[in-house]
Amino acid sequence: MPSHLFADRPAPQPPPRGTVDELISQTRRLRGDVDAVRRDAVVDEDDPQRRWQRALCDLAVHHLDDLGTHLGQLKEGLSARSPAPDAEDQELQDEQPGPHEEAGPYEEPAAHSGSLLSRVGSAEWNLLSDEVSWSDELYQIFGRPLEGGPMSLDELPSTVFAEDQALLTAMVTDCLIDGKPIDGEFRIVRTDGRVRTLHMMGEPVLDPEGCTASMWAVLRDVSELRRSQRAVRESRDTLARQRHIDCTERRIAVEIQESVLPSWRGSLSFPQNGPPALDLAGHYLPSASSALIGGDWFDALELPGGGTLLSVGDLTGHGVTATSTMAMLLGALRGLAVAGIQPGPLMEHLNQLLESSAQPALGSALCCHYDAATRTLSWAQAGHPAPLLFRDGTGRVLTPPEGVLLGATPGAVYEQAEVHLLPGDLLVLQTDGLTRSADVRDGSGVDRVLALASRFAVSRSAQECVRAIVEEFGESEREDDACVMVARIS
Repeated sequence: MPSHLFADRPAPQPPPRGTVDELISQTRRLRGDVDAVRRDAVVDEDDPQRRWQRALCDLAVHHLDDLGTHLGQLKEGLSARSPAPDAEDQELQDEQPGPHEEAGPYEEPAAHSGSLLSRVGSAEWNLLSDEVSWSDELYQIFGRPLEGGPMSLDELPSTVFAEDQALLTAMVTDCLIDGKPIDGEFRIVRTDGRVRTLHMMGEPVLDPEGCTASMWAVLRDVSELRRSQRAVRESRDTLARQRHIDCTERRIAVEIQESVLPSWRGSLSFPQNGPPALDLAGHYLPSASSALIGGDWFDALELPGGGTLLSVGDLTGHGVTATSTMAMLLGALRGLAVAGIQPGPLMEHLNQLLESSAQPALGSALCCHYDAATRTLSWAQAGHPAPLLFRDGTGRVLTPPEGVLLGATPGAVYEQAEVHLLPGDLLVLQTDGLTRSADVRDGSGVDRVLALASRFAVSRSAQECVRAIVEEFGESEREDDACVMVARIS
């Protein structure tokens, strides 16, 4: 129970009439808005961001609940102290209703009715008469029956956690001996075994000689508030850890990708020793979300006997799993091609490899073998977009041989097709992320590549053709990452 600690302390002046009612009304409205947001924040245990948002909403609701309770108690105190309005004032109030009239005492929803009112209690310990006075709310906080009576300062530590007893003793001692105010928290074990966290604020009451005559305190049950704060803190820490994990995984995925994809930039002539047969250029295009590092690849490799391997592919998924599987698959593809295995049988081996992998995945791939001596392109595909052939200023899609996705069907057979190429012909190999953008559907993405035929016809190198494709599709509109490779026949 508050006391007159200092005689020269100015008496608090009540706020203008209606101010507290308006604050209560605003608090009620704000509490309802926050609670609506909390209900909409569906908790997904696998999403730390949503858990953190829900914890923040819970914490805000607790703060508003406490604020509404305190404002209601303040209004009751002001009503008890304020004189009744005279007839003239009452008549003016009746004629001019204000917005505060809608606000009554702050009410907690029915599910929590009564719990807020018992969160704050007061006590006074008289050192001269050894009398102790507790409010009814304090009995509820401690879970102590009224017939048990209040606890003295000597009895109080018996309910406190062993780790917090020294803190409580120090606060009470400083208050009684040095006249310091009390402001601290400690945990108690109620008679029903429940653990509660209490925040205690108090001051000494001095007699005329300046000696401590009694001590009063206000104790507030802040258990739910601290629980919400802890949930917010833990959710924030979980979110930070998840962001760190995501950042680390992305860095590893990028490093794997960069170590596997061709290191050459600009145009590259194949074979590198001897008359050039192919002018090559490739490019990796990230998705709109740079965090999505997928299993796309493009590759060119000189083969024994003067041939050249051209391949592009795309594995399902993103991150380290997708890039590591892509590195494994691309390594196998190169080894099989160097061993002289043709594109059709090579796809069968890749399919068996993916199907028996410890981390099963699906993938599409396009594998081409170019024989410079005969200018013949032998190729096979596994659920992948067919190459685009540009000749004499026009482009067309090559008719694909049969082939299902890698890893989809055990024992699948992949057909092989051949096409004879002419000097000046241009091949475009790409993954489907290039043409499957957010605003491109139903094959129109391929049409946009074919529409670049006139630009390709006047381009001086494969690199200029790649640059034209990148300018057409940009690097910010794709839902997925993509690779493109251009080969010009010499």
